[in-house]
Amino acid sequence: MAEVKFINVTKSYGENVILKNINLEIKDGEFAVIVGPSGCGKTTLLRMLAGLEEITGGEIYINSTKVNDLPPSKREIAMVFQDYALYPHMTVKENMSFALKLKKLDKNEIEKRVTEAANILQLNHLLNRMPKQLSGGQRQRVAIGRAIVRHPKVFLFDEPLSNLDAKLREEMRIELLKLYQKLSTTMIYVTHDQIEAMTLASKIIIMNKGVIQQIGTPIEVYSKPQNIFVASFIGTPTMNFIKGKIIAEGDKIYLEFEKNKFFIPAFSFTDYQNYINKEVIIGIRPDDIILDESKMDKENANKAKVDVVELLGARENIYLKISETKNICATTNSLKIPPQTEIKFSFNYLNLHIFDPETEKRIN
Repeated sequence: MAEVKFINVTKSYGENVILKNINLEIKDGEFAVIVGPSGCGKTTLLRMLAGLEEITGGEIYINSTKVNDLPPSKREIAMVFQDYALYPHMTVKENMSFALKLKKLDKNEIEKRVTEAANILQLNHLLNRMPKQLSGGQRQRVAIGRAIVRHPKVFLFDEPLSNLDAKLREEMRIELLKLYQKLSTTMIYVTHDQIEAMTLASKIIIMNKGVIQQIGTPIEVYSKPQNIFVASFIGTPTMNFIKGKIIAEGDKIYLEFEKNKFFIPAFSFTDYQNYINKEVIIGIRPDDIILDESKMDKENANKAKVDVVELLGARENIYLKISETKNICATTNSLKIPPQTEIKFSFNYLNLHIFDPETEKRIN
């Protein structure tokens, strides 16, 4: 069990800066997921914690111990890699016990730890098989078992499910959650998949271009993204963005966009007076676009034409053409609206997100 701290950590290769002033605290027992697009620096950050990459600047602590110069074997961490990294000439049992033998642990202790891990991961019947005789999911469980037997203070996972098919990824996500609940230890998990991040994490760290964009619980980053990158990265389908000018007509305010005017109640934009006749970007998630007339704000509804309908069983994504250049996506419970139909829509005003177009940071 351990807490992890990054203090002003940087990483660069010559003039190529990979990580910029990373300040991050992961508390004891948290399941922290670092998520971001390919090349954002998340795997480099994990490898620096593991001691597999040198730090250019800053400090990394596990508990109160500064680990910058400690070799990987002294950091009391265990890492699970994307490609499993199993020894092909060893059985499952031999793979799981290899690191313990190197530490020269007692034979009975090794047997006990391997048996415990095999029970947790349901590998008992596979202990005498070779890696080539296992499925992808079984190999990944062996790689996790090899980490468990070491009794590390911190588990590190580097995109461990990315080589699995969609169904197996879903099953393994559940297995990882069960594992976390059983072990109650600190886990740090790297992925580019925001669904993995949202379902696994107790804390999410969202990165882009070597910079932490936001840290929070899954519900915090989903419901109150701090900038346009986070808003667009988290959530499926992605958030809709409409850039326009704030105007006032009597006691009402609107977002003026091309030939459209979208009503915005004052409680959705408490700072609107400082933005009259200025441009902003309104963000609205597909689930917060209302197409059901019995639930919409009819007085302030807008018209649009259905462009494309994407069927998803009981749900569907409806893409609405609101101008010659702009479509937005609404998610509904199968209203069975055919393309080219003209319909009305309004917003769930409680969940409007407003961003500054220059800084791309959240205003309200």
